[in-house]
Amino acid sequence: MNGKVVLITGASRGIGAEAARAFAEAGAKVALLARSEDRIAELAGEIGPAAIAIPCDVSRFWEMQAAVDATLKTFGRIDVLVGNAGVIEPISHLAEADPEEWGKVIDINLKGVFNGMRAVLPHMLDQGGGTILTVSSGAAHNPVEAWSHYCASKAGAYMLTRSVDNEYRDKGIRALGLSPGTVATEMQREIKASGINPVSQLDWSDHIPPDWPAKAMVWMCGAEADAWLGDDVSLRDEDVRRKVGLS
Repeated sequence: MNGKVVLITGASRGIGAEAARAFAEAGAKVALLARSEDRIAELAGEIGPAAIAIPCDVSRFWEMQAAVDATLKTFGRIDVLVGNAGVIEPISHLAEADPEEWGKVIDINLKGVFNGMRAVLPHMLDQGGGTILTVSSGAAHNPVEAWSHYCASKAGAYMLTRSVDNEYRDKGIRALGLSPGTVATEMQREIKASGINPVSQLDWSDHIPPDWPAKAMVWMCGAEADAWLGDDVSLRDEDVRRKVGLS
């Protein structure tokens, strides 16, 4: 990743923060985007001159475009977009779901992914290529009780990955999703607190550490992951874990 520039949404904690560390360790410069300004500023300070912190609400296209412009002004290029920002609260059954809160999840998890893709694609096409990685989920492919907002948004994001691949693979754009399984992050604490569906009953030790998907995303930037272009890479797959170096 030497000389590459990676823009990461939802970089303040969990998978996003670990991805920032993993890409920086691999030699990349990283732009850290999140609504939590203090957290990304602290992380950028930890990483050093190879990192910049950009406060950004991904659900607003103009903020995403401004973040892309700031990254280009600082580093001159963007080689990888990591669309990681996502939320799952409020967890509720469809008949009791608050329509406004349900819509906010769609704004972040689905529109946020589109906004990132839309903001970086013109630049990537001009420079002759780039990689767009989106954090997907098994929930993109199967319904989970009380997660209608999350499942619908992740399914939509998966289709965005397929759409980018369909339209731009021949122009040098690599689009892939990462389905990590359950990860030991704050989101799992929220799921546990809900007490709804089998995922909430899992023990903390059942979840993989957030540095595993981070390492997987670095690997996904290489040609070895080309077999998954336009699709999801599953970290539940033992063969994938071996390729990444996790087992």
